[in-house]
Amino acid sequence: MVCNDKYTAIIGDIVDSRKIRNRNEVQRKFKSVLDEINTKYAEDIASKFTITLGDEFQGLLKSKKNILKILWDIEMAMSPYEMRFGIGIGEINTDIDLDRSPTIDGPAYYRARKMVTELDNLKSQYAGRHSNMMICSDDNYTESDELINSVFSLCTALKSKWTQRQKEIIYAYFSNEENQYKAARALGIGQSSVSKALNHARFYTYKSAIDTVSLVLSGERGSADD
Repeated sequence: MVCNDKYTAIIGDIVDSRKIRNRNEVQRKFKSVLDEINTKYAEDIASKFTITLGDEFQGLLKSKKNILKILWDIEMAMSPYEMRFGIGIGEINTDIDLDRSPTIDGPAYYRARKMVTELDNLKSQYAGRHSNMMICSDDNYTESDELINSVFSLCTALKSKWTQRQKEIIYAYFSNEENQYKAARALGIGQSSVSKALNHARFYTYKSAIDTVSLVLSGERGSADD
């Protein structure tokens, strides 16, 4: 069961970063994206999102309200480079330093790391399910974890079909108050083109699933473990 008095640790990385040719440029962009996240979601953050290795980052949240919005922002801003995220919910055993996430430790981070490892294992399984994010809220999977991770897998399957242009339009849509007309003006295209791209990408199906998971995580809707 996801408890509201626990922290949420996020550990993520860029998939196949060693194959990226312009790694220095991508690294600078990566840092800039995380800086923007730290500013935009300051009220949710217990310890700032920080690059810990060349292609890996971590951060700690005190609120579960915007977990998936934060990951979405990172994912879209870093496109076309693929990201993956391990989400761990639990206690923190050390002092929490706002500016030094790598010094923090506890079950929340153990579980997030476990999910990154699990994602790595899934990638190597020929018949395994594909996903770019997984969550763990206990030492053993809860029913809620299993259900949410299944939703994440289905959402990843949807996203894998999006073209780069569809991603650009979807990102513009989000960046412009989820308003098709404003997104169209920002991109210099017609509103009908925005609408067509969103529908062809099955975007509203994706968004409905993610919004439901967000409600469960924030405690605004009951989970399977209630």
